[in-house]
Amino acid sequence: MIKKLSLLAAIATLSACGGADGNKSAANSNAPITPVAAPNGGDWTQTVSQTPEGGMLMGNPDAKVKVIEYASMTCPHCAEFAAEGEPQLVDKYVKTGQVSYEFRNFVRDPLDLTMSLVGRCGGANPAFFKLTSQMFADQRAIFERVQAIPAAQQQALQTLPAGQQFQKMAEFAGLPAWAAQRGLPSAKSTACLADQGTVDRLVQMTSDGTSQYNLQGTPSFIVNGELVQGSTWALVEPAIREELGN
Repeated sequence: MIKKLSLLAAIATLSACGGADGNKSAANSNAPITPVAAPNGGDWTQTVSQTPEGGMLMGNPDAKVKVIEYASMTCPHCAEFAAEGEPQLVDKYVKTGQVSYEFRNFVRDPLDLTMSLVGRCGGANPAFFKLTSQMFADQRAIFERVQAIPAAQQQALQTLPAGQQFQKMAEFAGLPAWAAQRGLPSAKSTACLADQGTVDRLVQMTSDGTSQYNLQGTPSFIVNGELVQGSTWALVEPAIREELGN
């Protein structure tokens, strides 16, 4: 079970993200990529599955290049990548069928875990990526609502059982109403916030990422099994191009 932290501690973690950036620059970013046809003449972005590790994978599961992102829902740098890097990753590469994109939650605090539970509530389908991107876009507003919680209510929150704690935190953050506006019924998000199996999987996925790749911050990117020394699109794209062979 994830360690209980105060909301103030969760707030403080927002600035504690972002790994070291390397010096690799983009090269041949406009070189043509031979596309692989998607099933039934569709779009690879509509092919989404959950991996054995617990991540959500978009695109061709047999793609030549496999990109994994470890991201925290309360990390501003992750929100920046979601706005600036992810659209290019998806449009330029995932849609070709030559690159797959797997998103793995890296939970750092109770608010992060609460947001992750809501984001994953719809299951393995294209709506996961849409909901997660929208949550990143609204990250600051969500966090401001949590910051406004009176101190007495913050303290009372820590005494609740884990399942109730996530539900109450979600209410403080306005997440059930936010998700309902985007097609996720409140009854479903309530059930997801009480799903101990998913909580355990998220915590295990975070632990596995740390032990396997020695992750130092978020977002972190793995390209064909190798950790990219950088957390920006300008550094991730060259690693993808190198694996593509152009």
